[in-house]
Amino acid sequence: MRPTLDKKPELDTPCLVLDLDILEHSIRKMQATATKAGKSLRPHAKTHKCSALARMQLEAGATGVCAAKLSEAEALVKAGIEDVLITGPVVTPRKLERLVGLVSRSASLKVVLDHAGNAASLDQKLGESGLSMGVYLDVDVGLHRSGAKPSAAVALADKIATCPNLRLVGVQAYAGQVQHIRSYAERRERSLHCLEDAVAVFREVRSRVPACTTLSTSGTGTFDIDLEIAEVSELQVGSYVLMDTEYLDIGSALHSSHFLAFEPALRMLTTVISANHENHVTVDAGLKSIYRDGGMPRVAGPALSPLEYDWFGDEYGMISAKDGSPLPAPGAVLELLVSHCDPTVNLFDAYHLTRGDAVVGSWPIDLRGCSQ
Repeated sequence: MRPTLDKKPELDTPCLVLDLDILEHSIRKMQATATKAGKSLRPHAKTHKCSALARMQLEAGATGVCAAKLSEAEALVKAGIEDVLITGPVVTPRKLERLVGLVSRSASLKVVLDHAGNAASLDQKLGESGLSMGVYLDVDVGLHRSGAKPSAAVALADKIATCPNLRLVGVQAYAGQVQHIRSYAERRERSLHCLEDAVAVFREVRSRVPACTTLSTSGTGTFDIDLEIAEVSELQVGSYVLMDTEYLDIGSALHSSHFLAFEPALRMLTTVISANHENHVTVDAGLKSIYRDGGMPRVAGPALSPLEYDWFGDEYGMISAKDGSPLPAPGAVLELLVSHCDPTVNLFDAYHLTRGDAVVGSWPIDLRGCSQ
């Protein structure tokens, strides 16, 4: 029988590990920050893709969770997670049938709308099944990915309000285009500016539809900025719970070039598999393990490591050393901070849970591959 693994270096690599001490601290900190400001927290499950982690966030005080796709919401509901908001439009006939079927299993499910035709189709499908559901009006505040133009949003809200099976309960306005601006001052200015349109829409819609009481917005990069807006009532933060180098390398209120609010709970373990050259060694984590987007993977362990990661193909990575420092030997296990947490997580089946150097359990990444 294979012995039980109880130390990080004994895990098969490449693999993802979650530091539970950091994870729990980050969850508590974000929840306390939102609560102190009088805001609700609806963290995004598209980041971690794990129902067990979503449940931990809910138990810490989150009012609900977000899902980017219908299939993510289906997996969350299957796992017993309630009050899920699907943050992208669901438009095709087949997906609308799936959505209505999911509402029959979870009455608290919500979805965003940004088009009158989509609202009418969903209303009809719900009516045929004798169901109703809460919806958010999605407003485009500059990302130009989804959402009604602010100039057309109030008229769309009026149309949604006439649909007997739709309850307009919120407005969504996600400014994804500002989340990774390196300068904190510029990020703050642009976030507050682009949300002005959302605030104006929300005020007008709320005056027409009193049940519309939620303005849902923000992300990890602007969590402490958007709190300043009185009308914002719900934060859709995601990456804070794991973190990656793309976020760690932007400025913050505490430091001009580093994001210090949350430590990285997520690490990738990788093993040196070849060391036949003077200037580099090869590790087993390449493009199929780390998504090549956003920042650059960074060697985080051994502590204070002078080592640097570079891409070296689908299966492998290259490790070199600064200032001629010694390179690790074959079999050495390194810890990496990943470049972009969301798509990297989607490459793996499970998280290994750690406290210090001890492996204390695992969680399935049960939303992996949910892209429909």
